[in-house]
Amino acid sequence: RMAAAPPSYCFVAFPPCSKDGLVVFGKNSARPRDEVQEVVYFTAADHDPGSKVECTYIEIEQVPKTHAVVLSRPSWLWGAEMGANEHGVCVANEAVVTREPASESEALLGMDLVRLGLERGATAKEALDVIVALLEEHGQGGNYYEDGSSCHTFQSAFLIVDRNEAWILETSGKYWAAEKITEGVKCICNQLSLTTKIDAEHPELRNYVRSQGWWNGDSDFNFSEVFSLADDHLVCCSGKESLEKQGGDVSAQAMIDVLRDKDSGVCVDSESFLTTASIVSVLPQDSSFPCVHYFTGTPDPSRSIFKPFIFVDDVKLVPKVQSPSFGNDDPAKKIPRFQEKPDRRHELYKAHEWARSLLENDQDKGQKLMRIMLELEKQGLEAMEDILTRTEVLDPAEVVDLFYDCVDTELKFFK
Repeated sequence: RMAAAPPSYCFVAFPPCSKDGLVVFGKNSARPRDEVQEVVYFTAADHDPGSKVECTYIEIEQVPKTHAVVLSRPSWLWGAEMGANEHGVCVANEAVVTREPASESEALLGMDLVRLGLERGATAKEALDVIVALLEEHGQGGNYYEDGSSCHTFQSAFLIVDRNEAWILETSGKYWAAEKITEGVKCICNQLSLTTKIDAEHPELRNYVRSQGWWNGDSDFNFSEVFSLADDHLVCCSGKESLEKQGGDVSAQAMIDVLRDKDSGVCVDSESFLTTASIVSVLPQDSSFPCVHYFTGTPDPSRSIFKPFIFVDDVKLVPKVQSPSFGNDDPAKKIPRFQEKPDRRHELYKAHEWARSLLENDQDKGQKLMRIMLELEKQGLEAMEDILTRTEVLDPAEVVDLFYDCVDTELKFFK
């Protein structure tokens, strides 16, 4: 039996389920408990012809132009668990197990494909096309964890969202299928969810599964049934109901509440896995308004603050949520890999460790601290709501330090 995939959850809500013509996206990233996630920003860039880009394990051709991106990523790898680009595209991935064992050979990781889709796609559909073309060319494979003692491999699923539509993309090796979503609430988790509604697929998908004897060609083609291990094809998502109950009022706050819910299992805190970082994005369907992306940059959303980020030119970098860089001495870059684990904690992560221990060990002080944290978060949410409802155009100077200031304020409270 293959190792279970980490139980991350991704959501999207479209009007009329969501508020005020907003598309709302969210993800809890469940990863090994001690793994650090950082929040990093890369500006748009032009690249020379013939240049290459070094992904987590392999080098591939670079494209002439990459978009600006903000990413939440395990700090040892190149790609990302989730993120957004300057054009209002958001991508999150899920590790999934299919009946086809995932390759241990080093290729692109699902997390690399998240970043590549964001850097190269100006719409959700473009990001999807980028990801499937790269899968075809390079394949997926390699260790999902920073673990020198054992190779953990998975196939990938993706939720790809922009201001108008979302695509659920599910893959096994280089084969894939995708469904387009433009309304309602959708959740994906660590198992396949596509059934018979398939809006795009690998041209050889059906021939391949017939040749494997997994489908006879007569019955309806059901992607999950064909590719899942027999006992895996269950309805996974408990958070979807909570969002649907909002009845047309899914907002950033409602999405944050769902991501914080430990009882539903959406906020993972188990022996092996922890929600090590979270994101919520609000994408106005009217493109004259900016998209707002909230990141925690710290583990356990029920004990973290969601801090807003808006793309503008010259956005201020935030070193306090970036892990130390070890360059070519990084054990993740040397072969054999992961022979030791460096301390990858960034400044916010360390300060937050203190806050978490206070919340666990001193009820009175802990509750008081949590109230202050939530008040701080509420101020950020209200300020963003103001930006998304005003008539005048946003002055970039107003938000150039936005994420920086929020992180800074949070650090001051912890000190």
